[in-house]
Amino acid sequence: MSDNLSKQIKAMIEEFGEKAGLKAGEIMVVGCSTSEVIGSKIGSNSSPETAKLLFEGIYEYTQKHGIYLAAQCCEHLNRAIIIEREAVPNAEIVNVVPKPKAGGSFATQAYAHFKDPVALEEIKADAGIDIGFTLIGMHLKKVAVPLRLENNSVGEALVIAARTRPKFIGGSRAVYDENLQ
Repeated sequence: MSDNLSKQIKAMIEEFGEKAGLKAGEIMVVGCSTSEVIGSKIGSNSSPETAKLLFEGIYEYTQKHGIYLAAQCCEHLNRAIIIEREAVPNAEIVNVVPKPKAGGSFATQAYAHFKDPVALEEIKADAGIDIGFTLIGMHLKKVAVPLRLENNSVGEALVIAARTRPKFIGGSRAVYDENLQ
């Protein structure tokens, strides 16, 4: 199963990266229920081993492209975010360290592998991936634009993805910058 999961996550993250169009320095939030990935109900069967496989595939991609990875914790930590300190130099940090059953296995992997991890209550990311209905929308900038992925499952979990774009302001006579869409 681990080889298959590795292939699935790499295919999904490559497709996501292509469709999201993220640039170096931007932030991608990932919410991941390892319980859902292995076929259990969300929050019921956290799997550090599964999280390690998924984290490695996603983190390798973000590192290669200079994108900051923000890992969403589970609801037990109010969906706090784990991210590299350098990505959020002026953010208000909170004092928590995720664990598999209190924060989630994916966020725990992020905390263990980041050079200088910090936790935040919230973030406004440029794009995001939701693996297993973890509800990442609260951590995306306005306006979220859904991305339809062909690689829309990892293990037993469905994957939902989005990028963001600036708000359109000014009505029908406004001129918009096509490069910002």
